[in-house]
Amino acid sequence: MATTPTVRRLLLSNELKRLREEAEVETDQAAKHLGCRVSKISRIELAQNNIQAGDVKLLTELYGATPEHTEILLNLARGQNQRGRWAGHRAVYPEWFRMFVDLERDAASMRSAEVEIIPGLLQTESYIRALHDDGQPIGPDDDVESSVKARKERQAIFTRDDPPEVSFILSESCLRRLVGDTDVMREQLRYLADVARLHNVQIQVLPFNAKTYAGRIVYRFTMLNIPAPGITAPLEFVYVEAHDDARYLDDKAAVSSYASLWGRLQAAALGPVESRDFISEAAEQLG
Repeated sequence: MATTPTVRRLLLSNELKRLREEAEVETDQAAKHLGCRVSKISRIELAQNNIQAGDVKLLTELYGATPEHTEILLNLARGQNQRGRWAGHRAVYPEWFRMFVDLERDAASMRSAEVEIIPGLLQTESYIRALHDDGQPIGPDDDVESSVKARKERQAIFTRDDPPEVSFILSESCLRRLVGDTDVMREQLRYLADVARLHNVQIQVLPFNAKTYAGRIVYRFTMLNIPAPGITAPLEFVYVEAHDDARYLDDKAAVSSYASLWGRLQAAALGPVESRDFISEAAEQLG
């Protein structure tokens, strides 16, 4: 079951909406049963606010959910508290990035495409510090020590008991763009080659000479699949990051479109073994 407050709220809101539609209950009927305005039902189903356990009980009663199903949803409702979650070193995360951190932690699989910079999950400490020195915006307080700690915490997903399946497609620019000095980049590339040997990690390189008709990375994005055992279909999100903002897409058309783009990029990229050799060679070229 989901561990982060964000994912618990998303799963709960999705399931309450599904139950309402399956029971053919209109939003005004649900609002009347709850003794609230229709706007509250909309906020609940859009996961805009925490959902109280009492409201869950009343709504599942109206929707005809089984006691077992209701208990699963009540357990989700009890784990939505965000208080203190973004304090300390986590305060370095900008507001628009925090949802992604929670989605990433609960994901069963992720597929990430990167244009210019090594993805945060794959960065060495020296690389993180070099990004900071180069003026790369890391967080609202631009605190390098918190940034290092926060990214290392995210990277722990690779070695936990139930690690996600993670795939990366990196533009060759990620390997050639000098961040810090050659020592930093050599260490970073060697680390990439090592991580690529993990059973749950796949790294592919999209070289400069790849066929452009097959696919090209024009901006960074990550596709996440988050299981929902005991209730509804998995959550599927596409996270698209800009300079100082991000979009979270979850409608079926958008997810399908990015899945198609991923397939084209993967076909144009080097295979996993070729990519590992390519990365190792790039490291050696740095002396």
